[in-house]
Amino acid sequence: MQLKPKPADYPRIRRAVSVYKVTSVITGVMLLLLCAVMVMKYAFNVQLFLFTPEGFAKFEPLAAEGVESDYTPQGFDLFKAILIAHGWFYVVYLVSDFMLWSPMRWGFGKFLLIALGGVVPFMSFFLEARVVREVNAFLDEHDVPENRPAGQDAATSASS
Repeated sequence: MQLKPKPADYPRIRRAVSVYKVTSVITGVMLLLLCAVMVMKYAFNVQLFLFTPEGFAKFEPLAAEGVESDYTPQGFDLFKAILIAHGWFYVVYLVSDFMLWSPMRWGFGKFLLIALGGVVPFMSFFLEARVVREVNAFLDEHDVPENRPAGQDAATSASS
């Protein structure tokens, strides 16, 4: 038997779904950028540096095997920045996943499925649409008007 969300948690769920929508898109975009970086690095053997002495942006070849410590290109390593940013945004995405999963009282498998959205390219976009639609449908069906934020009716919450 699956537990149902508590009516007292409906406002919290509405806030959580808003946060989830934003974090899933940001994480998805960062993951796509990370995939592009990995293709550039492992397929074309180059890295992108910004603000180099030679100009605004420059592709630098990867260091030869065994001399990585001696090879220090000048500039801002955009690839490393994207890697770090995606990692931190993924942590925020997991927190927003938990903020939605917990009051919805879903099974742990659903939490893991949503968490995979941040590591499988394009999955966060599909999951975002599906999860938001599912949560909004549940809230529209079960939430009575006095529990909704001021000025929000069933038609307004269904479109968001």
